[in-house]
Amino acid sequence: MEQLDCVVIGAGVIGIAVARALAQAGREVLVLEAAAAIGTETSSRNSEVIHAGIYYPQDSLMARLCVAGRRQLIAYCAERQVPFQLCGKLIVATSAAQTEQLPAIRARAEANGVQGLRVLSAGMAREFEPDLVCTAALLSPATGILDSHAYMLALQADAEAAGAMFVFHAPFVAARVVESGFEVEVGGSEPMRIGCGRLINAAGLKACDVAGAITGLAPGHVPRCWYAKGTYFSLEGKSPFQHLIYPVPVAGGLGVHLTLDLGGQARFGPDVQWVDTVEYSVDAGRAAGFYAAVRRYWPELRDGALLPAYCGIRPKLAPKGSPAMDFVIAGPREHGVPGLVNLFGIESPGLTSSMALAELVRELALNAARSDRSA
Repeated sequence: MEQLDCVVIGAGVIGIAVARALAQAGREVLVLEAAAAIGTETSSRNSEVIHAGIYYPQDSLMARLCVAGRRQLIAYCAERQVPFQLCGKLIVATSAAQTEQLPAIRARAEANGVQGLRVLSAGMAREFEPDLVCTAALLSPATGILDSHAYMLALQADAEAAGAMFVFHAPFVAARVVESGFEVEVGGSEPMRIGCGRLINAAGLKACDVAGAITGLAPGHVPRCWYAKGTYFSLEGKSPFQHLIYPVPVAGGLGVHLTLDLGGQARFGPDVQWVDTVEYSVDAGRAAGFYAAVRRYWPELRDGALLPAYCGIRPKLAPKGSPAMDFVIAGPREHGVPGLVNLFGIESPGLTSSMALAELVRELALNAARSDRSA
């Protein structure tokens, strides 16, 4: 049985970033991916937004990693010529009650370290976006968009240049804790068993299932996961908007917002459904609910202008109606298994946070592996 240093389960943006961080630290890294390519699920089925860190509770992992990760992400994209744009975002109020919420949103963001926020009157907001109808808005110039696939390819190239290996069509089956670390069973057309000293569970939607298949990890350290499916519709024709447009958040989510891709194509979403299985069909009939939501801030949206685009699924650690939960990054301190790091509930702002999150995982993995005990 081949013995390796580090095995990373999952080649989404987090798994790739973690592999890069470990490989650049001089570690031997193997990435196992069940699909045929990198980033085929959550990492490629999102709005590609570079988040500023506005909404997350102060001192949460989401807040800290988003703000730090954003700085790293922008610097990295500029250095590696990954396409991105700091187009800015307007959080729009469409009633007096929502207008009163804007100072609190701003205060939370500033407590998280977000800079440059401005509260705008309705008239000032229309100077930025003439087609927008609102009572007031909060401008976030630090928000942007990027080409997420180009970013993942750059991270993969870095990881491979540092010696990391990626194996596709290689689904994780099970693992067990042994004296030397872990024995990992890999399925696919050529099943194999490999040993490693460090095991990183970055399996995204399947992270809870992966953790549940690790013999030697107490069941109490494996959370339950729920799936939230978000559907997106694109705008037919050219968008009149230059900024991202988000409504003031409502209970249960951020509402139907307008995002842009780097080509200027506008898309609206997500329309959230709680589902039991992972499947990516788009129900065109759900557009009816989008029109009413969007017309609160863009009344001129014409009938028939929304076209089915795509959907994505987020891993949730709390069921529908419950308060949102933070990222969970569980290392040996939490579960007692040296060398094991489980990542649960890594959804938005995971893309923005990816480089900072990878650094944290690297430290957890390298400082607490079984082989390091005598160091």
